[in-house]
Amino acid sequence: MAVNLLLGLQWGDEGKGKIVDVLTNDYEIIARFQGGPNAGHTLIFDGNKHVLHTIPSGIFHKNAINIVGNGVVIDPVIFKKELDNLAPYNLDLKKSLLISRKAHLILPTHRLLDAASETAKGKAKIGSTLKGIGPTYMDKTGRNGLRVGDLEMDNWQERYKTLTKKHLSMLDFHGVQLEYNLKELQEEFDQGIEKLKELTFIDSEEYLNNALQNGKSILAEGAQGSLLDIDFGTYPFVTSSNTTAAGACTGLGIAPNKIKDVFGIFKAYVTRVGSGPFPTELFDDNGARMAKIGHEFGATTGRPRRCGWLDIVVLKYAVQVNGVTQLMMMKGDVLSGFDTLKVCTSYKYQGKEITHFPFNIEPENVTPIYTEFKGWQADLTKMTSKEELPKALLEYIHFIEKEVNVPIKIVSVGPDRKQTILM
Repeated sequence: MAVNLLLGLQWGDEGKGKIVDVLTNDYEIIARFQGGPNAGHTLIFDGNKHVLHTIPSGIFHKNAINIVGNGVVIDPVIFKKELDNLAPYNLDLKKSLLISRKAHLILPTHRLLDAASETAKGKAKIGSTLKGIGPTYMDKTGRNGLRVGDLEMDNWQERYKTLTKKHLSMLDFHGVQLEYNLKELQEEFDQGIEKLKELTFIDSEEYLNNALQNGKSILAEGAQGSLLDIDFGTYPFVTSSNTTAAGACTGLGIAPNKIKDVFGIFKAYVTRVGSGPFPTELFDDNGARMAKIGHEFGATTGRPRRCGWLDIVVLKYAVQVNGVTQLMMMKGDVLSGFDTLKVCTSYKYQGKEITHFPFNIEPENVTPIYTEFKGWQADLTKMTSKEELPKALLEYIHFIEKEVNVPIKIVSVGPDRKQTILM
């Protein structure tokens, strides 16, 4: 068997959680491969809304095994809250939720360092979620980090105290005053650790490769989006992990030749949370309308999302670096009612027209060039088949498919798992 991979093609918030939930019936194992509690994957079904941050989005399917891979960073405090929220559903988490021993732990002092660093940047801040993600990955690459497997070692407490002491000394470097109660943070953290230890720890790379050999079906679930990748995103306004397809290999211990299909998720328009360049961003009534109808607020931070027209240059770039084989378009219903739609098909970059994604997309270097489309007025949210979709939407879909040379297999017409049209 091979691994199929699902990831976002924009700046995150594309709707990955919903699609993983929809697809889970086809898979025996769902595995998160990077990121941490800076992710917010929203699932809506049976009239209930669920937001997952670290736990894979297949958790509500009782026959699925959910794995938190080695590439993920775990905050025991937030993780405990997630587990507590699942308590009413009587899930056998000891069996269905497995944690890689090689996943790194977010300490309370990682969050303090994150806040101090972002505060010190002032107007140059990158829009961090302040979850301690960056400092944790820095400790990982700096070979100072603590991992889940360390909880099983005799010297765990000693190593934890040493790293905490180091972090506290580093806070002074940023030259900002933070108010915090380390004792309270410590108590919360200890409770989270005890909850985490109730789950099953595994050597995830061994587990997953054995599963492949035994013919198990696996879906790898990414977090954030391709344009937030530490290497290929809009640096420095990016996250600290590889959100692209390559991250699934390093984040799960799966060889590249074991990946089969790559499912790319994108919105029918584009959003971005926090700072960073955004060529097609709208500052007019159209942008405000998208935000209102699409309920564009971060599932993790609650921050309003910036909205803009679909950017084909970005989409083609993300398809290319990920090797996307199937596309899934989200929130087509949000664009209902616009008389005219625009799609950015190229950039004017430093005086020349280009169709590829350049090194720098700051507004002084890039001007989007648009193609206009006729909009559609129909309410899509009650539609259940391709045949019901308005002609203008089908033309919009076909244009995108032709531009990126990848088929759109799913069109989402609402947040509920039932509001999903197979193309």
